[in-house]
Amino acid sequence: MAERAGVALTGSERLPELVGLALRENRKRAHLLVSTVLGKHVPQRPAVVHGAGLELGRRVRDLLASLPEESADRAVVLGYAETATGLGHSVADGLDAPYLHSTRRPVPGLTPVGGFEEEHSHATSHLLLPADPGLLAGDGPLVLVDDEFSTGTTVLNTIRELHANHPREHYVVVALVDLRGPADRRRLADTAAELGVRLDLVALADGGVELPADVLDRAERLIAEAGPAPEPPAAPAAPLVRVNLDWPAGLPDGGRHGFTREHRARLEAALPGLAEQLAAAVEPGDSDGRVLVLGFEELMYAPLRLADALAERLPGGTDRVHYSTTTRSPVLAVDDPGYAIRTRLAFPAHDDPADDSSRERYAYNVAPGADPARRFGTVVLVVDDTADTPALHEGERALLGQLRRVTDRVVLAVLPSHRPSPPAGPAAPARPLYGPEFSSYRADEVAWLLKDLTGVDLEAPTEEREEAVQSGGAHYAESLPVEYQPSPEYQELFHQALRVSARRIALAVGTVAETLLRERGPGLVLASLARAGTPVGILIRRWLAAGHGLDAPHYAVSIVRGRGIDPAALRYLDAHHRAADVVFVDGWTGKGAITRELAEALAGTGFDPDLAVLADPGRCVRTFGTRDDFLIPSACLNSTVSGLVSRTVLRSDLIGPDDFHGAKHYTELAGADVSGAFLDTVADHFADVRAEALAAADRFLAPEHAEERAPDWAGWAAVERISTEYGIDSVNLVKPGVGETTRVMLRRVPWRVLARRGAGADLDHVRLLAAQRGVPVEEVDDLPYSCVGLIHPRYTRGATGASGTAVLTKES
Repeated sequence: MAERAGVALTGSERLPELVGLALRENRKRAHLLVSTVLGKHVPQRPAVVHGAGLELGRRVRDLLASLPEESADRAVVLGYAETATGLGHSVADGLDAPYLHSTRRPVPGLTPVGGFEEEHSHATSHLLLPADPGLLAGDGPLVLVDDEFSTGTTVLNTIRELHANHPREHYVVVALVDLRGPADRRRLADTAAELGVRLDLVALADGGVELPADVLDRAERLIAEAGPAPEPPAAPAAPLVRVNLDWPAGLPDGGRHGFTREHRARLEAALPGLAEQLAAAVEPGDSDGRVLVLGFEELMYAPLRLADALAERLPGGTDRVHYSTTTRSPVLAVDDPGYAIRTRLAFPAHDDPADDSSRERYAYNVAPGADPARRFGTVVLVVDDTADTPALHEGERALLGQLRRVTDRVVLAVLPSHRPSPPAGPAAPARPLYGPEFSSYRADEVAWLLKDLTGVDLEAPTEEREEAVQSGGAHYAESLPVEYQPSPEYQELFHQALRVSARRIALAVGTVAETLLRERGPGLVLASLARAGTPVGILIRRWLAAGHGLDAPHYAVSIVRGRGIDPAALRYLDAHHRAADVVFVDGWTGKGAITRELAEALAGTGFDPDLAVLADPGRCVRTFGTRDDFLIPSACLNSTVSGLVSRTVLRSDLIGPDDFHGAKHYTELAGADVSGAFLDTVADHFADVRAEALAAADRFLAPEHAEERAPDWAGWAAVERISTEYGIDSVNLVKPGVGETTRVMLRRVPWRVLARRGAGADLDHVRLLAAQRGVPVEEVDDLPYSCVGLIHPRYTRGATGASGTAVLTKES
């Protein structure tokens, strides 16, 4: 790494003992710090792995004991998925504190109490899913544990998210190594001052990473030169033994949903007996050989403690037994003694992951490579029952098959995955809302699975909302923007755009409807994502009625970025329809954030996460009318083209666990309502485009066009590139496509608009809004969208003026 990639570590003497370096196969960050004491990429003796966490926990306890009126007994520990789940649990052991770790595995019906992004990671989205939401509601110290502290962005994201809902006075950040630069150290201190909290950091070593300016290009060249990782040599399959551990009933397998002091005591009491069972399965093998206990992604702590107990039970186990886990991170393997990642096994994911990250997973330094002394005589694979699937067992590349080629004996232990019960359903279920009492749509066109908040004062000026959201003081779904009322000039642009695009929209509606009908059958149930998806759901319903005589049920449901889909709405749909018949519908895709959110929220529910949209410029869904980025005029307005209904609202003081998400009905805007006119104008073209829609659906469903429908997520890649080029820290502030750009102009504080050079009338309304708000429109080449809206990346009212008009400066 030093000689060929120019990467070097500097810092305290202990740093080289704790970490090595490797190359990531990830354009976000080229280098990977490979911990020697974490038990993730490098097999290590379990006592060393657990001991590193215990040491950090005891240091935190000593810190808290030194502070007046502070107590470790009130502390709660939060770890990060996937790498630090076991480390965080070990820190909690050292503190004897309750523990929770973030997760990428959603649970149907269990509402997240928070979520955040880890921008540099290979898989970014984190959920917080405690079985007891009160776990994070205390006022004692919150201890946040990650394996490394490099920039502080992930920790700051978390602290802001949690502090907005459950403020506390003291946060302690814990990591094996602290590698922040001066600017990142100042940023953490500034955040603490801004929030008015104490923020301490505890680490075993500190230092820095020296990176050449062209490190990403160097890494890419080195990875290309190395080529694919060599396959293990052909060998007879080793025997596979399955051991049924007597795991205590009701004991969580980790901290995904919380792990209390009572749980800790139960595990400690059970470990000797569990180790006896494992030893009985291991000892018939080579009694002198090395043993590896291999965990599974987030499931790190239970395998670690089993490995530690097994080491105490086996003869010579202290030196024989090692521990590591599988991972999602793609890393270059080079079988050289000076490099941290010597060998790599790559295999398909076997737990039906809900997110959109790569379906390939990895086990590092498990195969011996060229050094026979590194061979493990026995590998004990520990997974939970969610991951004990055919994909684990079947096929040449399956993990079990590959392990059986690189060792003499494989032992499989399957733990019961802890599944907390979702909140009990209400005695009297929430009921849908219908027009004209709620919305200007007819009662037969849509049932709103929403709670009526019409009488609640929820609106705030755009500038106040933007500042609160970006500072971490509020979530965007906790308030509503003041409804924008268009000028006569802008309204004329809407009607002009509708006349020009109505036929094109009708063709997209017909293409989607016919595709859904062929793939899903006539029992379709439409669930549109309120509110932009609701006019689309009504149009699809009208197409099915006009062309096929079908009376498809149609519901509008709420989904909130970072919080998931409305669990009460899912329960209602599940109780009244077959989950497999429900199709989720939206207007368009931007970068695909809602597509990801939907997939995560629906994992394991029985509902199909395949989102159907009219336009998919983000290239992230497989059911669409077109992938062109064109103007759908319903994006030009707010409630006055969406049945006079507001955006959806999710706030704990207004929405109970059995309530639907909320929204308002703006009856006072009835004079400006064009919702019906939009639907009727598009539907008038149905007969004209019917033949084309039928042909388009036939083409989509032909086997030779399967690749044409496959998502490639090009939009997300473009957004990441734009975010980097324009110095924007969060991809959430980059809104690609005509529809999303229009939303930025109507509801947020815009910074600038990027327009594809030569884009025509589709952007007339955007240019008009930009002129009205003083926002520059920059024409660019090679833009995969017609336009991209950039939200002001460091917004305060002092920076842009109280009116929200952007002030042009040289600062990016």
